[in-house]
Amino acid sequence: MSAFNQSILEINGIRLSVAAQGAGPLVLLLHGFPETSHAWRHQLAALSAAGFRALAPDLRGYGASESPENPQQYSSLDIVGDLVGILDALAEADAVVVGNDWGQLSHGRPRSCGQTAFAPWSPSACR
Repeated sequence: MSAFNQSILEINGIRLSVAAQGAGPLVLLLHGFPETSHAWRHQLAALSAAGFRALAPDLRGYGASESPENPQQYSSLDIVGDLVGILDALAEADAVVVGNDWGQLSHGRPRSCGQTAFAPWSPSACR
């Protein structure tokens, strides 16, 4: 099995670093505080092996992603906008979103189970 690929996507005027692995239905993995996409490295491999396209971005201001100077550009709506932008950049209509810590709050109304949330997600509800 190959390792994940790290790339940069231009989304909403900033550069977001993303780790991706696999092919199939998209799964977005959202890190918590103070983590980065590296926290999901084992899940990227496992999801890829299970037939999914797993993608873990460094959310704005974290890791190798750019940090907007204006603190008001870190709202949940900005982060959701980044997630919609990622789906648009990848020409994906929807994704399953997995979030840890505050990452589970970034995409809307998850079904929570402990510290992790699992929710099928369609950006059309956020546009």
